Amino acid sequence: MKVAVYPGSFDPITNGHLDVLKRAASLFNIVYIAVARNLQKSTMFTTEERLEMIRGCTTQYENVRLDSFDGLVVDYARQVGAEVIIRGLRALSDFDYEFQMALMNRHLEKKIDTVFLMPHEDYTFLSSSVVRELVKFGGDISGFVPTNVEAALLKKIRR
Repeated sequence: MKVAVYPGSFDPITNGHLDVLKRAASLFNIVYIAVARNLQKSTMFTTEERLEMIRGCTTQYENVRLDSFDGLVVDYARQVGAEVIIRGLRALSDFDYEFQMALMNRHLEKKIDTVFLMPHEDYTFLSSSVVRELVKFGGDISGFVPTNVEAALLKKIRR
């Protein structure tokens, strides 16, 4: 059985993330979406809120599990028995950082590979930070995030 981990902050999850997840779910028996609990990174949503948003837009995947972690992703991958870490690549600018991280992860755990998946070209410009910025200034985010995530973003902004 092939198990993969798709780690990220997912603050919030976007249609680009979901496109990568769809691809990963078709390739692996089990995919863990692992929300990073990074205490040094300021997030708009709590870990629980991010997991709830993800839960609301991933129910169609029987082989997707939701979880959160802190620390090194390779340690988490070992913990759940994953052989693969999934990373999305939107543009060449992502590659340098992701390449360095993949090499470091391989150094830390030779049995865990990194697989890079590209989202559909409609989402290559899309990031959580772009969505957060857009919604703060009243922009239309309906084409960039699922409806439950849009509702959560609008509710958070209106507070």
